[in-house]
Amino acid sequence: MANIDNVVLEISVVLGSTVMPIHQMLRMGRGAIIELDATEDDEVTILANNLPVAKGAVVVSGNRIAVNVTRLLPRTIQVA
Repeated sequence: MANIDNVVLEISVVLGSTVMPIHQMLRMGRGAIIELDATEDDEVTILANNLPVAKGAVVVSGNRIAVNVTRLLPRTIQVA
């Protein structure tokens, strides 16, 4: 079981997405706001090494933000 301590796993949470022209993105500066296709009540997607593994809900407690896992997604077979 000690070998599992050496496994690196990148966890990401996708809050939403958007599409914009590159020229618009290049004009953005500090403090710019990017509108997403989601609301604060929508589920977020949890990725492990860029693969979707679960859905969750954003939880805000004071100045901390967390994600509550609400359901696991079915595993997909990866072909190398």
